[in-house]
Amino acid sequence: METPKIRKTRASSSDEARRYRQQGHDDALLFALAIGLNEDYKNDAKAKKDVIDPSGDSHSVKSGEKKWQIFLYGLTRFENDAFFRVMNGIGQLLSNCIKSFPETYQEYEQNKAEAKEKLRPHMVALADKLQDKHRLRAFIGKSMFNGGEVNYLTVYQDNKFHIFWGKEVEQIMAGNLEVANSQARQAGQFPEQKVIFRFEGTNLAELEMRNDSPTHYREIRFNMYKPKAMKLLFSKITFKQNYNEKVILYGEATRHFGRWT
Repeated sequence: METPKIRKTRASSSDEARRYRQQGHDDALLFALAIGLNEDYKNDAKAKKDVIDPSGDSHSVKSGEKKWQIFLYGLTRFENDAFFRVMNGIGQLLSNCIKSFPETYQEYEQNKAEAKEKLRPHMVALADKLQDKHRLRAFIGKSMFNGGEVNYLTVYQDNKFHIFWGKEVEQIMAGNLEVANSQARQAGQFPEQKVIFRFEGTNLAELEMRNDSPTHYREIRFNMYKPKAMKLLFSKITFKQNYNEKVILYGEATRHFGRWT
């Protein structure tokens, strides 16, 4: 008898998302303990402040083996967030991307091609806006560090925490990433459905509509590929020093971190 194929269910994707969030909480706790905090450490997850250190500075703690989800936002976020609204039209373009799609997932399923065609000019305009390096840096700063409210990118890798000063990360990424639109690679695909950010000819990050399920319909996701992002940072920030056996500081972070000791 033929073995039936196992279909992935919506519940399994929900379980995966739950595990991803729990892993993030676990790694944030490990970092807090590594810098001398207790289990009741301060944080503000909504503001991307996964751990607030004793000096009052905040850390976005990233782990994962392949990808970091930088943000997953719906229309309300882009319309109400003052930073996105004043970023030289970027907030409006992000809103326009979302509005390219009908209000319900059922309508979208009936005519996906129409929505994807409507999306194209807005993704092209967004990539064009981000050619400006100052604007690109502002976008990265808002996306990764909530517009400067978060001070550090702290990455858990190889059982150690690697700490980078946020403003230095913004500067390096803006200075070394090339911005373009995605292209159709095979029949049935649509071009210009994403804004992609390349380093050394390969994709380091992608900005795209998430329309694969009703749960996250009409939301924009910004992902980074961890190995490529770390390769960029390690290649451009050569100075480092150990804070302790579990924590390593890089570049400008060596001047700012640990001021409470």
